[in-house]
Amino acid sequence: MSTATIHPLADTGTMLRRTLRHAQRYPSLSLGALGMPVIMMLLFGLVFGDTFAAGLGGGAQGFDYIDFLTPGILLMSIASGTMSPAVAVCMDMTEGIVARFRTMAIFRPAVLTGHVLGNVILTIVSLALVVGFAILIGFRPNASVGDWLLAALLLVGLTIGLTWFAIALGLTSKTPEGASNVVLPISLLLPFLSNTFIPLEAMPKGIRWFAEYQPFTPIIDSLRHLLLGTPVESGSGWLAAAWCVAITVVGYFWAQKNYNKGTVA
Repeated sequence: MSTATIHPLADTGTMLRRTLRHAQRYPSLSLGALGMPVIMMLLFGLVFGDTFAAGLGGGAQGFDYIDFLTPGILLMSIASGTMSPAVAVCMDMTEGIVARFRTMAIFRPAVLTGHVLGNVILTIVSLALVVGFAILIGFRPNASVGDWLLAALLLVGLTIGLTWFAIALGLTSKTPEGASNVVLPISLLLPFLSNTFIPLEAMPKGIRWFAEYQPFTPIIDSLRHLLLGTPVESGSGWLAAAWCVAITVVGYFWAQKNYNKGTVA
């Protein structure tokens, strides 16, 4: 292997270790991202679950709200994890460490790639916690090994895409506080205005129209189909994959452009 190949990999590995050590030393954001989905599962699954299920035709008709809810909460885990990398890259820009990196002979994209890989690892841990907790309270998937692999691929693909997009947003913010706010549409708006908690048929007309055409809905439908065998519209899986690719491409190039410009004052 040539030196030119080893150098980017080694620099990216160094930046990944830096991201993970930062998460250890300042765990508040990481613990919040890890704990929020479990709290949502506890709140909507156990506290409000029976009420939601009754309103949606559950109980005697066989509608299991925990099964319905879990795929949506998995996406909320990914969405809530976008705040940490957005704040981290904004801090890097405002505290001057990026200016220092630019004077060093390191692979330039390694800084942002380290943040992305670190967040992917933390999000995978969060997803495992959610699945484990969901199974404890009644989630009963009937997926095959192949279905689980496809579901994992879809979740990781969305994590990579949303992380790049959140980093791009974080690089447009002048303060870490601003970076934590600028990702709220990803971490709160899209998950709530989708079919995470109730089916599209139960939504008011205007909200239903938005939910039908935003990216989270086909991804949640595809996860329910893979994990539970629920019916899904033809082409929904390809649409979900296309959203992941599109978000990744837009987020990657937007983040690189902002990073190279040094947007933050």
